[in-house]
Formats: sequence, structure tokens, C-alpha cells
Amino acid sequence: MLGDVLLITEKHQKAGALIIERILQLKKPKFIVAISGESGSGKSELAHVIAKGLRSHGLFAKPLHIDNYYRIHPHQRTQWRKEHGIENVVGPGEYDWDTINRNIREFKAGEKSTGPCVDLVTEQIDQLTTDYSSIDMLIIDGLYAIKTDAVDLGIFIELTYHETKKAQIVRGKEPQNEYRMAVLEQEHNMVLALKPRANVLIDMEYDVRFL
Repeated sequence: MLGDVLLITEKHQKAGALIIERILQLKKPKFIVAISGESGSGKSELAHVIAKGLRSHGLFAKPLHIDNYYRIHPHQRTQWRKEHGIENVVGPGEYDWDTINRNIREFKAGEKSTGPCVDLVTEQIDQLTTDYSSIDMLIIDGLYAIKTDAVDLGIFIELTYHETKKAQIVRGKEPQNEYRMAVLEQEHNMVLALKPRANVLIDMEYDVRFL
């Protein structure tokens, strides 16, 4: 996402280093890592650290942010959710999985791929083209990232929105109000249901546990 604010700290660096070690043990052509967790839990930060760290091992990893793939435009999403009921629509169904899976297939095939990219400053949706011919790994991050197909290493961050309020305010993506809290609670329930898919857990202290 263009204009995103990354708050990379020592905990992200330490967790990333351990995960890179595991990736190097498991690596194969067109490897896919997926990172799931709630809003503000550090998914994008961890994806960035892992991708940058892999460069020192001669591997090119491309982050793919699932939040670019909402079906409803950012300007319309709040009203759409309110009209249809937060408890009914907030969840994986809000995302364009056909495009997500197409972009993953294009990565696997080493082809050029075009997908959405949200500009957080203008709230416009641009189209970003990536040449995957020289990309070794894809790092998918997002609330429901480990729901995607063909994931080789699934990472789940156990921090909930209750522990990440400060990060959400600093990042300033959305105002913190009653509506936003209701969305975060619904996302909490939906994300938690995906935890059994993970191969790696990152706990409240950002300690890494391999399953």
C-alpha cells in the first residue's frame, strides 16, 4: 500500500531473523510465506524485515499486501459495512480472492502480473505491474493471508487489537471510534479462526514458536 507507515522495532528484527533461518531450511522455487494477524500486529513490518533480510542470502522476495484487494472502494467501505451489517460482511468475503489467486498463479509461473495498489494518501486504487520472472519468494501479509492457497510457511501473530491500539493510532489508517471498534472485534473473531492453519506462531511478546 502506497503511503503506509512502518514502525519497525527490535522485536520485528529478532522475529524476522528466526523466520529467515526457517525459510532457508525449507526454501524451494517460488516459495510462498503468508503472515496473518490483527490490525496493528506488525504484519507489514515483519514482511518488510523478512524480504530485506533475504536479500543478503541472494534471494528476492516480494511483499504482497492483501489489504490492496478489498472489493469495495475505500471511500464506500464504511457506508457499505454499515448498510449490510458489520457482523454480516466484515471478513474474508470482503476481498477479491479471484484476483489474489490469479496474481499468485502469475508469481508461480514467473510472469508479469498486474494487481491493485491502494494509495493511502489519496485513497485511490492504482494498478501495479510486477515482473515475477526474477522473484524467488512471495510474502503475503494481511488479516486473512494464511487463507490463501499454496502457502509454504504460514505465520500467525497472536497480538489482538486490544494490545495494538497505540500502533493503530500512530499509523492513522482509520479513526478510532465506536464503528472502528466494532469492525476490529469482528475481524478478531474471523482472524482467530485461521490460527490452526499456521506453521509459526508469534506470541504477545513477539517470541517465535515453530509448530
